[in-house]
Amino acid sequence: MTEPLGEAVRARLRAPLIWYVGTVFADGAPQVSPMWVDLEGEDELTFNTSVGRVKEENLRRDPRVYLSHADADNPFDRVQISGEVVRFIEGEEAHHRMDRLAQKYLGSERFEWLMPGERRVSVIVRPLKVRHIVGVERFRPGGPVPAP
Repeated sequence: MTEPLGEAVRARLRAPLIWYVGTVFADGAPQVSPMWVDLEGEDELTFNTSVGRVKEENLRRDPRVYLSHADADNPFDRVQISGEVVRFIEGEEAHHRMDRLAQKYLGSERFEWLMPGERRVSVIVRPLKVRHIVGVERFRPGGPVPAP
């Protein structure tokens, strides 16, 4: 079931903030990369990578993805999004989408760091669980009980 992002989370996704994107290696180990992320419509999100990168390979094999962002001024104000990849966009459209991310994050018209032969791929993610936590996170039910 898709969980809505909420306006505070959408505002962070609209801003040029770095998000940490986690994928899963075939052996179950985590892989995390700092990424440029944006909204895709109202309740999905997108980021861009290259065909053949470890993120892309991991996500094609296992569509589970985890995104995290902490406010630079208050790292105890953070957002965590568990989601699943719902589609990949390749070809010219993926390159145009990378240019839009470069405009958002760098203010430049085009993404200037393409390597010869590089093929971009946009990843579209449906959020399944969204958490916006401010302050110290409470224990889950059944967690430690305060001493008397």
